[in-house]
Amino acid sequence: MEKKFIGDRISELRIKKNVSEYQMSLDLGKNKSYIQSISSGRSLPTMENFLEICEYLEVTPCQFFDTALHNLPLYEKAADLLKQLDDEDMIAVISILHRLAARHK
Repeated sequence: MEKKFIGDRISELRIKKNVSEYQMSLDLGKNKSYIQSISSGRSLPTMENFLEICEYLEVTPCQFFDTALHNLPLYEKAADLLKQLDDEDMIAVISILHRLAARHK
């Protein structure tokens, strides 16, 4: 795993959360340039700090490394709504998703 990936992913998720590097550093109880040094690839967080960063960004470590998940709040909202459906409705939703996915290929 490259430092660049870690830094870029933190930047991506931080921007989606609409928070500056400076503010995130302070919110995590670190010095003001902490997140900037990770984002630039100059340093890596410890495992404990990485888990705190994930919690702050509201992602699991698995979600952090899954670059296909670019809009986590929407995925989570969709998942919550899907849990409320019965089997018949789920089949209908899956059919619609297949049709929409085919349009985007």
